[in-house]
Amino acid sequence: MTAPILVTPVTTEKAYGQSQKNVYVFAAPVAANKQQIAAAIESQYGVKVAGIKTLVQSGKAIRFSRGKNRYPGTTNRTDSKKAYVTLSEGSIQVFEQPVETEAEDKK
Repeated sequence: MTAPILVTPVTTEKAYGQSQKNVYVFAAPVAANKQQIAAAIESQYGVKVAGIKTLVQSGKAIRFSRGKNRYPGTTNRTDSKKAYVTLSEGSIQVFEQPVETEAEDKK
């Protein structure tokens, strides 16, 4: 049996806009496949997953300096994987909804 994977929700403005359409964005391990991500979301959040789209963002190349006169080295940041999850039923409380209070009239 494989170890359970941990998926964390992404809280950005774009992810908030997608959540209005019942699509939620999660950061997932790069080695995880769609079936493992779906099982992890269903077990962690208790919802029914209808579909998943995944993408892997390649880590961008960055340069670093090893001294004043030495040639700067290059390296890559780590890759990351995002999962766009569509739910068939239920919802996930990722974003805090503002409590609506009645505004008092100023005199």
